[in-house]
Amino acid sequence: MAQSKLKVSSTGIAVINSTFNNTIVTLTNPNGDVVAFSSGGRTQKGARKATAFAGEEAAKTAAQKAIELGMSEVHVKIKGCGNARDSGTRGLAAGGLKILTISELTGIPHNGCRRRKKKRV
Repeated sequence: MAQSKLKVSSTGIAVINSTFNNTIVTLTNPNGDVVAFSSGGRTQKGARKATAFAGEEAAKTAAQKAIELGMSEVHVKIKGCGNARDSGTRGLAAGGLKILTISELTGIPHNGCRRRKKKRV
């Protein structure tokens, strides 16, 4: 496998994109270049990839990859409204990264797209 020549600083940005179907954790350097990433679908398949446990495992594996490359601290940005929003942050801390800040990036529609139909139970 080819070695990447990406410059990794000790501080980075972790973006946790949590949807109803999956959780994607991306770790970047301050410039925005991707250093490591993982998703719930790498460890779990089917409906289990949408669980909080799968999001935590994805965050742990991404954190371990970033630590191997020299990253030690992250600013966490959370997007979406899935189950693994909080557990993704816990997974980054359990993976060995120090969390500096946590910020919310979830988009708020100003009456944009039509919402999904309500489930009838």
